[in-house]
Amino acid sequence: MQTIHDPIPIVEELFTPWKASLAGEYRGYRNHVYRMLHFCFGLAPCSDADREKLCIAGVFHDMGLWIDDSFDYIPASIPPALACLKGRNLSAHSHEISLMISEHHKLREYREKAFPLVELFRKGDLVDVSLGLCRFGLDNAYVRAVRGHFPNAGFHVKLARRAARWVVRHPLDPAPMMKW
Repeated sequence: MQTIHDPIPIVEELFTPWKASLAGEYRGYRNHVYRMLHFCFGLAPCSDADREKLCIAGVFHDMGLWIDDSFDYIPASIPPALACLKGRNLSAHSHEISLMISEHHKLREYREKAFPLVELFRKGDLVDVSLGLCRFGLDNAYVRAVRGHFPNAGFHVKLARRAARWVVRHPLDPAPMMKW
């Protein structure tokens, strides 16, 4: 079984300036990020550079929920990730990280071979969002162990509430973050 890493220093560092903005939802979102990252790490071997990119994309992939207080959060999630990359002298990865964030709710497989982390990231997020129903070959015991170590802390309930508010106001665009 894979090792569960807690804390992951880069994740903690990247979250620090956002804790106040996340307020009472910090723990739930942090744990979601940790779960989905562990699912990514469990799905494919990753170099240290790949892990760093996954962690950066992970911290920012849903951040637009709080930045714009909107369920159409993907566009608002990308700029802080790009600013982070610039601050870390990693701007060369801007396109890949942008794709990881913009495509993480794609319903079908992301097939561009130049950026395999995009599909890995999509799968890792889906394992968590589906509460482990979609596992892509991950061992059920590992999924349970990760979910047990990083409790949901209301993350999915708060997402459902945000979705319900969005649907009431935008019935013709119920899931703006989803892509075919």
